[in-house]
Amino acid sequence: MQRIVLASSNPGKLKEFGALLADSGLEVVPQASLGIADAEETGLTFVENALLKARHAAQASGLPALADDSGLCVDHLNGAPGLYSARYSGGHGDAAANNAKLLRALDDVPPERRGAFFICVLVLLRHPEDPAPLVAEARWHGRILAEGRGSGGFGYNPVFLPEGYRQSVAEMDDALKNRLSHRGQALALLRERLRELHP
Repeated sequence: MQRIVLASSNPGKLKEFGALLADSGLEVVPQASLGIADAEETGLTFVENALLKARHAAQASGLPALADDSGLCVDHLNGAPGLYSARYSGGHGDAAANNAKLLRALDDVPPERRGAFFICVLVLLRHPEDPAPLVAEARWHGRILAEGRGSGGFGYNPVFLPEGYRQSVAEMDDALKNRLSHRGQALALLRERLRELHP
């Protein structure tokens, strides 16, 4: 079984990746278990940040590295919180404060103008100098609710209503969420590309 390092310390993401990669034949090692700290996210796009994280983890571990950069882009806010989704309210990873700030920013905005999408960019590097990383991107469209609903998942899940569904992401069971989500879609694409390379 091939070992790869997962370049994330986010408990919610680690749980999702664990479920999504359970049958992949890969042994996924979280970077924190190898004593690797988070990379500084200085990129201007999700792709750049995912590459920075993967390269940092591959260099520090000597293993192939999988990194994800993801966020929520809201149409009415010109794509915000975007790259700053995890620290939208100032502190890193304070979901309650981030959701509260987002709902305040959309106060009085009607439902039809609350369109948004989650984006996930995955990067798999075979080694730190890999000139041809595998990159997969997916988007999950929906809109922002007037208030949070449900207690499952993490981040903006309580305030995001996916297109075609009546449940917020936080009200969905994990199996459905993992099948529909931006991260699930991106990982399916990545696995497809891996199969093409290693049939």
